[in-house]
Amino acid sequence: MDARTVELSTPHGPARAHLTEVTGARAALMLGHGAGGGVGAKDLVATAQVAEALGISVALVEQPYRVAGRRAPAPARQLDAAWTAVAGHLTPGPFAGLPLVTGGRSSGARVACRTAGAVGAVAVVCLAFPLQPPGRAERPSRLPELDGAGVPTLVVQGAKDPFGMPPGGPGRTVVVVEGDHSLSQDLPSLRSALTEWLDVVLPR
Repeated sequence: MDARTVELSTPHGPARAHLTEVTGARAALMLGHGAGGGVGAKDLVATAQVAEALGISVALVEQPYRVAGRRAPAPARQLDAAWTAVAGHLTPGPFAGLPLVTGGRSSGARVACRTAGAVGAVAVVCLAFPLQPPGRAERPSRLPELDGAGVPTLVVQGAKDPFGMPPGGPGRTVVVVEGDHSLSQDLPSLRSALTEWLDVVLPR
């Protein structure tokens, strides 16, 4: 495996991709971070490790606002544009010829769902999808974003996640694990769910 970090231009400043290229990879996985967190989140790291063990190359992607040192997230349209630009660099480059799975945790999962069609993703992984902001019942549900992915989707959700529990649906598998929005309390169950699902959506 070859691991390296690259900066990639986007319409909203440079993004950063932490790349692990697997020799003879069967697919590629792009993962995005949560709104206020980074790519070192335990569930993202665990997901990357599972993918690499299954022969999947991985890019952990830092959005431009994080690269610039800001914690407050950019507007959705900027996140989506930057994400799409990163995919535009990776898919003809280190991920050339590989089926692309996209995903992320929380906000990153929303970005992956909204842009799945634009980047040509064959599947989407959602870690702790933020269905409904806690205490904000007046805000619309984000279920339409999840429904709109249009490809096989895995949702791994903490049983006590204050952002709610997304329903299953056609082409969507929802796996409930112990814990809350961080998903760090039951990483073995997360790993198991990812291993089983990835082997189904990416036949060897």
